[in-house]
Amino acid sequence: MLMSIVGIYTLYVLVSIYTSVMQIGFVNQAKRKSAILLTQAEYLKAGNYTVAKEKLSIVNSFVDYLLFILWIGFGISLLEQNLFFQSEVVMNIAIVMGFVLINALISLPFSYYQKFVLDKEYGFNKSTLGLFIKDTLISLVMTLVLGSLVVWGIYEIISSFALWWLWSFVFIFAIVIGINMLYPAFRAMFFDKLTPLEDENLDDAIKSLMDRTGFVSSGVFVSDASKRDARLNAYFGGFGRAKRVVLFDTLIEKLTTKELLAVLGHELGHFAHGDIYKNIAMVGAMLFAMFALFGNLPEALFLELGMSQTPYLTMILLMLFMPVLGFIMMPLMGIVSRSNEYAADRMGSELGGAAGSIELANALQKLVTENKSFPLSHPLYIFFHYTHPPVLERLRELGVALGDADESSLEGKCEANI
Repeated sequence: MLMSIVGIYTLYVLVSIYTSVMQIGFVNQAKRKSAILLTQAEYLKAGNYTVAKEKLSIVNSFVDYLLFILWIGFGISLLEQNLFFQSEVVMNIAIVMGFVLINALISLPFSYYQKFVLDKEYGFNKSTLGLFIKDTLISLVMTLVLGSLVVWGIYEIISSFALWWLWSFVFIFAIVIGINMLYPAFRAMFFDKLTPLEDENLDDAIKSLMDRTGFVSSGVFVSDASKRDARLNAYFGGFGRAKRVVLFDTLIEKLTTKELLAVLGHELGHFAHGDIYKNIAMVGAMLFAMFALFGNLPEALFLELGMSQTPYLTMILLMLFMPVLGFIMMPLMGIVSRSNEYAADRMGSELGGAAGSIELANALQKLVTENKSFPLSHPLYIFFHYTHPPVLERLRELGVALGDADESSLEGKCEANI
């Protein structure tokens, strides 16, 4: 049983690395051809950035695989041997959070390299080392405090119910919904500074747009995201009357009012179609499958690991395998999500009036340029990783003529999160 689990994880890592290798090879060839959507210099730069990110991803995959082998081989038992608390619940919390903390510390150099080497080289990083340290410490403290409470909750459920996996799923799913509701407030409290939109004309235009779709929010806010990153983005967060519309200051700076309204019209399309609830339902299905699987592991597996079937061991195994199930389910979730994006584009165009398609298309092209998104990608990479349709396909759907662009019969991409 243990060898089967290691084999499944190995296959996951190999497929993931193979996908990245295919993406690197494709982009390295495509970036030398005639530019699409970008100037030739921007096209080459976007291609180089994409390749650099995938190379870092491959290194990360190797490290994750090595960590998996070490944790399965002796890491978990080593934690168990070196941590001792008389309280069983404290012991479980300490071991699980020790596992989380060690993984977080090992991933820290990758985060630093991504931000202060890769993103800095390509003009994205606006953060300082002091701000990075502050953000990291806040994230670690929040992870330890909130994570400990979650582990405590699951421990109590495992100790109290025969169908513990079902009730654990309900507990975690409720937390996922809570995070979606509270995300804007937490982000504003600890990271970005949110201020009400000062441009009264833009604020009125946005509220008029929201009224047309029945979207009720607590206001339109601007995030000072530019102090950390130069990318453009916007998001809607929360549920009910606690919903907020949050615009990155970089987005307001780079887009015209009409383009910005087209982007928000797209987001309102997601609201009108209930896409946030569909996404949460898909996450719920993945969590249910994960808890059902790990709630019924055979005793033989624990014997092979040389450890007893404790709550902390079950939780650690679940966390180790969560990326595998996510990778398996991603193609299905991607198909649904890409379909939702097309529908949101159509609604965004309709809300924008006669020129809605043109304004949204212009906004998409600016996002490609500002976010240095290489507009072509390997089909296999799209299959496993894309939640948004390739930008070239979205532009075609919006009626934009792309001329004689050489796409080599392959699809393109847009990493803009709108």
